[in-house]
Amino acid sequence: MSWAESNGTRLYYEVHGSGPAVLFVHGSGGHHAAWWQQVAALRGDYTVITMDLRGFGCSRWEAEHDSAVFPGDIIAVLDAVAAGRGPASSGLASSGLASSGPERAVLVGQSIGAAAALRAALNRPDRAAGVVLAHSLGGLKHPELAALVKADRAAAEQLPVLDRLLTPAFRAEHPDRAFLFQQMGTFNTAKMADLRNLGSDGPTLDELASAPFPVLLLAGEKDSVLSAATVRRAGELLAGAQVEIVPGAPHSMYWETPALFNDALARFLAGVYAAQASRA
Repeated sequence: MSWAESNGTRLYYEVHGSGPAVLFVHGSGGHHAAWWQQVAALRGDYTVITMDLRGFGCSRWEAEHDSAVFPGDIIAVLDAVAAGRGPASSGLASSGLASSGPERAVLVGQSIGAAAALRAALNRPDRAAGVVLAHSLGGLKHPELAALVKADRAAAEQLPVLDRLLTPAFRAEHPDRAFLFQQMGTFNTAKMADLRNLGSDGPTLDELASAPFPVLLLAGEKDSVLSAATVRRAGELLAGAQVEIVPGAPHSMYWETPALFNDALARFLAGVYAAQASRA
């Protein structure tokens, strides 16, 4: 088990594989293990880092919850990995510690994890090779986008919570995986009410456009929480951002249709690290 420390809180993380790094930040119902289908697909080519934000999974948090500290948690894990404080190829301490780790990673934030990942990258661009905002605009501050996101959320709230996250067809065909998805959240102490400050430090379009790393807006055509139209509009407004709308994919693409999610992510990772190698 690997741990980083951020302002007196111990944060759990795992490191799998080797090569250029990608760090996954879970959504409100997940934790490090939610990325099991991504770890298996990517660890042959990349250093894959998963973590638990405080209040989620193994990262306990006894104080009052405030999601404004999440970006610092992500940076603490990135610093720990770069310093080699963690097993080189597994989350279990079995064969010694790595002498050093990747200095930078592509940060992948799912849903509410995207805002924390984006702010972490903006605060410490020396640790960020790129950012993927999966099913989220990362708390971007823009009046038109805020109105679109609010309308999408209002429409989503008309649906039962599980219908927003997983399609009825998937739940009928894969009741085991749907059950496991629901059980993930039972390991967390943080609740939605604790995430109230998550987007309070979101960037402006100008701030993000001037960031020294590439950004991918990754969304599903059938996302019931954040519409594809809203994501496309964000891509039009955000100079330089890449946009990928995956046909047929829902809000929890990483879980329900992992091959589609992994393929889109692999394309972005390959492009980011190829460009980085060409500049070296």
